[in-house]
Amino acid sequence: MATMSLANTRTDFGAVARTLHWMTALLILTALPLGLVAERWPMATEAELAAKVTLFSLHKTLGVVAFLIALARILWALVQPRPVPLHPERRAETFLADTVHWALYLSMLLAPLTGWVHHAATTGFAPIWWPFGQRLPFVPVDEGLAHLAGGLHGVFVYVLLGAILLHVAGALKHHLVDRDDTLRRMLPGRRATPARTAAPVRHGLVPAVAALALYGLATAGALALMRDTAPASVLGPVETGWQVEEGTLAITIRQMGAEVAGRFETWTAAIAFDETPEAGSHGRVEVDIAIESLRLGSVTAQAMGADFFDAANHPTARFEAEILPEGEAYLARGTLTLRGVTLPMDLPFTLQIDGDRAVMEATATLDRLAFGIGASQPGEGTLGHGVTVDVALTARRLR
Repeated sequence: MATMSLANTRTDFGAVARTLHWMTALLILTALPLGLVAERWPMATEAELAAKVTLFSLHKTLGVVAFLIALARILWALVQPRPVPLHPERRAETFLADTVHWALYLSMLLAPLTGWVHHAATTGFAPIWWPFGQRLPFVPVDEGLAHLAGGLHGVFVYVLLGAILLHVAGALKHHLVDRDDTLRRMLPGRRATPARTAAPVRHGLVPAVAALALYGLATAGALALMRDTAPASVLGPVETGWQVEEGTLAITIRQMGAEVAGRFETWTAAIAFDETPEAGSHGRVEVDIAIESLRLGSVTAQAMGADFFDAANHPTARFEAEILPEGEAYLARGTLTLRGVTLPMDLPFTLQIDGDRAVMEATATLDRLAFGIGASQPGEGTLGHGVTVDVALTARRLR
């Protein structure tokens, strides 16, 4: 019995191509259902959240491994001749098969790569396991980039699923209908019968261009979908003595022992302030916050759920306070209404005023359980009780 060649021959794929092919298939067909299961896994209790984290970490880690194995598979395919077509006269069928192969190659790279970029550009739970790190070179932690990569990842996964189904359907058609050796060429330990043409062939350029065009359409569709589904402001303009020109309203939580940072994209502040206090007060501030505008890394969607912010029933939060002197700084003393619960809140802050421009910075810590957020997870092992709130803004006095 002849020993299987490592390289491809005119009749067969070699041992290297076969091994990489089935390793890639196993990894992808394991990572895909893991991702779907993890996405739908409940997180109402600490045990459920811990299981969800494990599922997502396994999905991400297998996805990175699949990307690296697929990259090796594709590079090997590019430098190796393919076995000759068994039916060279079927030009349309051969062209379609080559196009699906190129789409599959692109999917095997772009689907896990965009998921990896999304993970590296955001903060959140479910780390990628050793030996891979949590960051990528030239990929900053940026919510905009994370949103883009996450949207593309979702679309590319569907393209990958479609390419896999077409690839499997083609292989079964050759094996069960045509009864030829197309599938046997890739089965371990099997030797296919000789092909009718003598010379091996290289990968065609036209099918590659067709596959790239398909991916271009998928990318354009994903970008259009993300633009159409971008969160809109639910808050209107406010009358105020100071106009906020720029600002950040950020929160930091601790989940599974790691800090997860996020911020609210939509909020308004009505500020009445005078440097000279009157009756012990410098003025008032009223802040309205659109809960659905929160971007909290990879747990944004979960944070909107009924057990957490419950954005569907409580779309806005409101902080209203009187501004009081506090030594050389200031104190906003009032109430915070969040998730239907109103509680007292003190927000100490610093203020630097230069003419009609003011720069304000503040930090406070809230207890999530006091507002009923994550009440089914009272322990701090999976979700910390304290939520750090950081506010920074620049405002201009209106004359």
